[in-house]
Amino acid sequence: MERRFLVAYNGSKPARAALELAIQNAATFNAALFVMTSMEGGHSEKPEDIARVQQALKEVRDRLSAAGVTHEVWETARGMSPGEDIVFFARENRIDHIFVGVEKKSRTRKLLLGSTAQYIILKATCPVTTTK
Repeated sequence: MERRFLVAYNGSKPARAALELAIQNAATFNAALFVMTSMEGGHSEKPEDIARVQQALKEVRDRLSAAGVTHEVWETARGMSPGEDIVFFARENRIDHIFVGVEKKSRTRKLLLGSTAQYIILKATCPVTTTK
């Protein structure tokens, strides 16, 4: 049975590092690679943010095609927080391993906004690898 890896992708430098590590692992283990960007959706999403995400995902598709790994790229807006959405997606798609970039946040920012990576690490039912 083919392994299934997931990258939680937001275009940041840590997310790009997670993508590169996942590509290496997918090639090594002959795994299918899913890359997912989660937006909450609704009125909080600005058109320029959506356009930026779509351009970033196009670049991801190009990178994955060049790497020659089996892949799917997803952009979701299901009204969940990104962490909830990624964990839900991983369960519903039987993901074997999640790769996520970790951005340093101040204690106050983490308290107010939470941490997507922390949520994924604590709630995922599969191993999670983090990158900086």
